[in-house]
Amino acid sequence: GTGLPERLIVIGTMWIFLNDRFVTEQDAKISVFDHGFLYGDGVYETIRSYGKRIFMRDHHLSRLQRSADAIGLTIPIPLSEWPRLLHEAMDRNHLGNEQTDAYLRITVSRGVGEIGLDPALCPTPTVVIMAKPLHPPAAELYQRGVSLIVAQTRRNLPSALSPHIKATNFLNNILAKREAIAAQVFDALFLNWEGHLTECTVSNLFFAARGQLYTPSVECGLLDGITRSILLQMAGELKIPVQEGRFTPEELLHADECFLTNTSMEVMPVTSVNRQSIGQGTPGPLTRQLHRHFVDNRTRFLESLD
Repeated sequence: GTGLPERLIVIGTMWIFLNDRFVTEQDAKISVFDHGFLYGDGVYETIRSYGKRIFMRDHHLSRLQRSADAIGLTIPIPLSEWPRLLHEAMDRNHLGNEQTDAYLRITVSRGVGEIGLDPALCPTPTVVIMAKPLHPPAAELYQRGVSLIVAQTRRNLPSALSPHIKATNFLNNILAKREAIAAQVFDALFLNWEGHLTECTVSNLFFAARGQLYTPSVECGLLDGITRSILLQMAGELKIPVQEGRFTPEELLHADECFLTNTSMEVMPVTSVNRQSIGQGTPGPLTRQLHRHFVDNRTRFLESLD
């Protein structure tokens, strides 16, 4: 043994839900024959908490179910069980409290089976829940805004691989992320097969011009983000006109302001694209107004814990 009391050893342990039980990080092992590993055959969701309450919980779980249905994957856990498991994952890892918001990731892969593409080779899906401390972006990024490039990598053609499936195969996004890292910018922006704007590697895109808000429509081939839909709703509440449509990089470069949305960063201002300033090169008034409204109203979107 280590000579340490048992209790001290366990304190730093990360607990992970694997298939039907919680195991320590050291015991959270998956077979090399898992088709998630072999082929990227699986789906996932990332979810966050504010304190102990999970944000847009049911929307995330519904999207997980839709992704699984789209690839013919049966999730072995009933919908009603997920809230309990997510909260147990938070509790076991001392997350989801006044000190630390939780970052939760659910992964469901096709499971273990012989090599080959037929899903029938895998009798039982693999289910994983990880809970980690959520590390939001640094405050200074919100104050000065971030830079993007337009990626050379195009977004997957929707008729080849639907972006509505939140799949564990992320190579399309990883290739664009590598471009962003090489250019030393925050992220890369995808164009679709027609050269229209879609989204960044893990976030949705909005821009504003002359007091109006614009965002690429889902038909352009992008994931309909959950925070994106809240922002559309909030723009309506603030009487900000919104247009969803097909837009070019030129239209973005001539915009007054720009921002990104996703679950963990909420509303992130973008102040340059391809080394060109957007508007004044500072976070714009609509971006600030929407983020403030989001922060003031996000409790509406948290689960009730009765």
